Amino acid sequence: MSESPDAILMRRALALAEQAWRDGEVPVGAVVCDASGQVIGEGANRPIGSHDPTAHAEIQALREACRQAGNYRLPGATLYVTLEPCAMCMGAMLHARLARVVYGASDPKTGACGGVLDLPAIAVLNHQTRVEGGVLADECGELLRAFFRHKREAARGGSASSLPSEQA
Repeated sequence: MSESPDAILMRRALALAEQAWRDGEVPVGAVVCDASGQVIGEGANRPIGSHDPTAHAEIQALREACRQAGNYRLPGATLYVTLEPCAMCMGAMLHARLARVVYGASDPKTGACGGVLDLPAIAVLNHQTRVEGGVLADECGELLRAFFRHKREAARGGSASSLPSEQA
C-alpha cells in the first residue's frame, strides 16, 4: 500500500527535523508546497544556533517559499510540519494566506491549533486556513520524545543516544 501525498511530505519534514537534531536544535521540520504540490520551501528549527526566537522550522520554510513565489502571500499553498504550530507560526501562516496546514504531533504546551489555543477556529480573522493534525503523529512524537530523553540522559551524565532512525 502506498503512502498518501500528505504522509510523503511529512516524511520530508521528518528528515528536516532529524537534521535539526543533528544541529543541536529541537527536532522540528517543515515543508511548504504550492497549489500544484511542488515543494517551494523547507525549514528546520534554528532558534538556538541562530540566537533568534523566530527561527522556527515553519518560519524558515515560509521565508524560503515566499522568496520562491516572489510574494509574501501563498494562496493555495500547504505547509507540513512535524509539530503542532505555536501562536507565532500559526499567525505567520494566516498572514501568508495558506490554504492548509498539516501537522504531525500535537503540542499540549504551546500548540495553537487546539493544543493550548485554537487560532484557526477564530471566525472573525480575515483569512481561514484549514488545519489537519495527526499525520504520522506517532513518528513525529517519538522523534521529539527521543530528543528530550537524550537531553535528560546527557544532563545526568549518561551515554548519548542516536536519532531513532540511526539505531540498529
